[in-house]
This record gives sequence, C-alpha cells and structure tokens, in this order.
Amino acid sequence: MSIFEALMLLCFGAAWPLSIYRSYTSRTTGGKSLPFLLVIILGYVAGIINKLLYNYDFVLYLYILNMAMVSVDALLWIRNRRIELKAKEETEQ
Repeated sequence: MSIFEALMLLCFGAAWPLSIYRSYTSRTTGGKSLPFLLVIILGYVAGIINKLLYNYDFVLYLYILNMAMVSVDALLWIRNRRIELKAKEETEQ
C-alpha cells in the first residue's frame, strides 16, 4: 500500500462532491467537458484493474468511490445538456 497513492486519491476525491453539487444546481454544462470526464473515468478504471491484478489493498475502494463520483458528474452533464437543448429548442419556436 502506498500512502501517497491514497493521499492523491483523497485529494482528488475531495473535489468531486462540490463539482457534483455545482452540476446539479446549475443545470448547465458550462465549464465541463464530457470527454474530459470520460478520460478521468478511464483512468480510475485502469487504477482499479491494477489494484485487482497486481496490488490489492484498501486503496481500491478509493478508486471505486472516486470513479462513482465522476460517473455521477458525467450523468449530470448529460442531463444538463438535455436541459440546455430543450431550452434552446423552446426559444427557437
């Protein structure tokens, strides 16, 4: 187990609840990129696979928690994009 890996994941993970809250309340995609969120998810998947295959320890659960939070943010991005498109469609009519 690497204390530095755990610290890195804790630091990254601390930012996601605020990001999720902002996505949920703003109802816009401003300042966010779905491809960027998907790349982050892919990175967490790689970390999870590494932990499962080579170095199983409790840090695995930090990867899973962080990936879950980023996934929620990505789903909110999709929801917000639909809201934006619907609003644009309504203003064009």
